[in-house]
Amino acid sequence: MKGDLSESSGPRDGSRGEGSFPDAPVLASVWRGGEIESVHRGSWCLVDSGGHVVEQAGAIEHPFFTRSAVKCLQVLPLFESGAAERFRVTDEEVALAVSSHNAEDCHVRTAAGLLGRIGLAEADLGCGPQPPGDVTSRLALAERGHSPGRIHNNCSGKHAGFLALTKHLGADPARYLDFESESQVMVRAAVAEMCGVAPESLGRAVDGCSAPTFRMPLRAVAAAFARYTTPDGLAPERRAAAERVVESVRRHPVLLAGRSKRLCTALVEASGGALFPKIGAEAVYTIGVPGRDLGLAVKVDDGGLRGLHAVVVGLLRRFDLIDDSAARSLERYAQRTLRNWDGVEIGRVTLH
Repeated sequence: MKGDLSESSGPRDGSRGEGSFPDAPVLASVWRGGEIESVHRGSWCLVDSGGHVVEQAGAIEHPFFTRSAVKCLQVLPLFESGAAERFRVTDEEVALAVSSHNAEDCHVRTAAGLLGRIGLAEADLGCGPQPPGDVTSRLALAERGHSPGRIHNNCSGKHAGFLALTKHLGADPARYLDFESESQVMVRAAVAEMCGVAPESLGRAVDGCSAPTFRMPLRAVAAAFARYTTPDGLAPERRAAAERVVESVRRHPVLLAGRSKRLCTALVEASGGALFPKIGAEAVYTIGVPGRDLGLAVKVDDGGLRGLHAVVVGLLRRFDLIDDSAARSLERYAQRTLRNWDGVEIGRVTLH
């Protein structure tokens, strides 16, 4: 694979190395009454599939936990093993497998459908119970007298995919989240290969859903998204898998996140599928640009959505990756104007 990133050119712009957090530049400022009230610091890079940096800010060689932002990489063994074909995984289930969803009815039904087809149930999911992210769904669950379950976890689609892979391999479903289980070794190898790093170089920890999460430089994950969405250099089987995932998300953007206040779904819809986005917890964001050999990776240091959303939309505008119509539809995420509860304009968010 071109653009091997296993040996980086060294720290850039304030990166301090392992075990520390980099000094990052201000990416966005929040203004009130003509004065800066808060700032959001972080790092980002726009990269091609060879790992060459188009533009960047901050410590792009410093490793960050990518959390759910790399689910599309984690799903590759589901296809390459033959599990997706064996279990007749639908496009809806593919989109859900790479999602961080709101637990709306469409999400829950889709996860349950895949679990039923592989002969497993909600109890087999290793992710913990989580209240639905969608307020309407959360209230409806309470009105029925039901408690949130594992299937309502925003990562239940990914876990259903992991379980399908595990069943196909003939391994023990109870161990499917173990770091050294057969399925997770395959997942780790796929993530490392796509990012151009050695598997042993990936930092590892446990995610909020109990699955393994990986730590790697922003440049590596941005390059992976460029490769994924412009997959000419991938082996035929992997290229077919990546194209299937991107097309499934394009066709089913609501399954990627949800109908209410979710930037991932909004970006796919606003761009008509010309962007392939994914959020990760603690303000990580990755976007591939299908057919343009570009990947964008962002990390906002404070972990908050206000700064993350504004930076992501601002960068897309800066690099002309969304048109004027799409930009207008995403204005609420850009937050260029801040209003109080009475609708009075009281401030703005500006990008650096």
